[in-house]
Amino acid sequence: MTDHRTAPVHPIAELTVRGVLLGGIITLLFTAANVYLGLKVGLTFATSIPAAVISMAILRMLPGATILENNIVQTVASAAGTLAAIIFVLPGLVMIGWWHGFPYVQTAAITMTGGILGVMFSVPLRRALVVDSDLPYPEGVAAAEVLQIGAGSRAGEAEAKQGLLVLVWNSIASAGFAIFTQTKIVTDTAATTFRVGAGATGISGSLSFALLGVGHLVGISVGAAMALGVVIGWFILVPVMTAAHPMPGDIAAWVTTIWKNDVRFFGAGLIGVSAIWTLLKIAGPVIGGVRSALVASAARGQGETLALEERDIPIAWVAGGSLLTLLPIAWLLWDVIAGGALAASALLLIAGALVFILVAGLMIAAVCGYMAGLIGASNSPVSGIGILSVLGSALMLVGLFGQNPGADTTTALIAYSLIVTGIVFGVATISNDNLQDLKTGQLVGATPWKQQVALLIGVVFGSLIIPPVLNVLNSGIGFVGVPGAGPNALAAPQAGLISALAKGVLSGNANWPMLEYGALAGVVLIALDELLGRLKLLRLPPLGVALGIYLPMSVILPTVLGSVIGWFYNRWARTAANPEVAERMGTLTATGLIVGESLWGVAFAVVVYATNSDAPLALIGKGYETASLVGGTTLFLLIAAWLYRSSMQRAVR
Repeated sequence: MTDHRTAPVHPIAELTVRGVLLGGIITLLFTAANVYLGLKVGLTFATSIPAAVISMAILRMLPGATILENNIVQTVASAAGTLAAIIFVLPGLVMIGWWHGFPYVQTAAITMTGGILGVMFSVPLRRALVVDSDLPYPEGVAAAEVLQIGAGSRAGEAEAKQGLLVLVWNSIASAGFAIFTQTKIVTDTAATTFRVGAGATGISGSLSFALLGVGHLVGISVGAAMALGVVIGWFILVPVMTAAHPMPGDIAAWVTTIWKNDVRFFGAGLIGVSAIWTLLKIAGPVIGGVRSALVASAARGQGETLALEERDIPIAWVAGGSLLTLLPIAWLLWDVIAGGALAASALLLIAGALVFILVAGLMIAAVCGYMAGLIGASNSPVSGIGILSVLGSALMLVGLFGQNPGADTTTALIAYSLIVTGIVFGVATISNDNLQDLKTGQLVGATPWKQQVALLIGVVFGSLIIPPVLNVLNSGIGFVGVPGAGPNALAAPQAGLISALAKGVLSGNANWPMLEYGALAGVVLIALDELLGRLKLLRLPPLGVALGIYLPMSVILPTVLGSVIGWFYNRWARTAANPEVAERMGTLTATGLIVGESLWGVAFAVVVYATNSDAPLALIGKGYETASLVGGTTLFLLIAAWLYRSSMQRAVR
């Protein structure tokens, strides 16, 4: 008698060398772009869909390409969009003066160990949050649709080619405009401040195609919330706070000081409350999901045979890999402590930090995985997770050392807190992404353990490229708040906030009143958002409002404009002959706008560093600001209209 259960099955190419190498190359490019974008505006973009499009276009030219191989490419490359978010923490070490650059081994190790733990911690959650869940996973489903269309027909081949052209041409246009602004013939930023009664405020905006693309991707709901944040921050809080704290001298300096020292902390309090609310909302489902995963694991351990598409990395390997990863983490922590003010407490500090990383990491993996499934990896409030993590680690250190234990000790404690937060943040970003990838894999019939291995490879690739990119940007452009930073300095908003929070908690100088007011406002905004949801009206996510308060207005206004343009484009796409293809072309348009300008930003940092000039491409000097603003705005709008029109035409071919 033939045992059909053991009948040979011809394997389909999946985890291939060429797929891993292609995914690695895409990862390197997109990681560099995301590092620059995150440091400039505090936002990163999801890379799965553009990586899938590029993969299909390239692998089609090679023999034997399969949908599963394309899926591995986008799985490896997806690490670019998430692991790059480590820059929300690490520049803080330069801002406080602990690092003067980004040491390669330490930077790569912080990034890599957090990412590896993020993959490991989320493996047991796959069955609960992906297989046995009705979470929508918007980006995972979209990526699966792209792969299925590309693999299914000649029409899919045509779409892949058109999509790649859209991505390339928009990248070229975005980079070209950014280069043109560096000649100073057209400007990329305009700002003015003015008095409002006894106080003052300002208006600023930038001509940035990258921000326009970000707005398209985050959508009209987040865009509207950001616009509300601008109103609250700049047209309510700044005028009121400046009136209450008059300062002599320049109005711009007065407004900027109030915004940086008070209003931004209001936004930070709002971010923290938004993150806590998310945790409370999903606590029940997450606990149930973990319980389900453990039951399934026990059943498999009793000999149950699973299909290929249900096989994860074995749980024993997950546990062993997680424990082994703690060894380099312990070395990283010792590297901070050795020979310094904290050396006498090394054992206690390292043990406490490892326990904190394990406990907080496991919770965060579940939380971020659920959030990614609910609202998408791009929209998940991982910044809020970082803020809660740094507060938790800093308070733990206060419990051991008290507040303000001396200048040297305090600086060492701040650095220690930031490194612990960086590792936990790596867990958050990767777990926020990989369940989205595993959803894509489930829909296309992939093998989970192969995808999980691909994610680990993506973590390694991304970790290797992040340190040199950070060093180029630090040397060539610098970060706001760091001595010697030039006029092109990157804001690094989350890193500035997280380091300021750690410093405030440990030194006892945190702006607690504004944090508390922000937290109270967060409660009101949460109630408003829930009410809007019940009334089925446009929702205003509290995190979006907080970002509108916390980030510079020059960043928010073009992002809001991009969300409006994206809304109109998607309305048109729904009326097209093939709505899904039309909407994906819009997504690729926005992604191209982000990639082009962001990659040029990295290249420009190299030029600045090589020439030792803040404006190495300038062709005209001062005195033409009005003309360059009018000309730049006109050119920007014309190019944007042409690019979107071209994408619409390609979508209906």
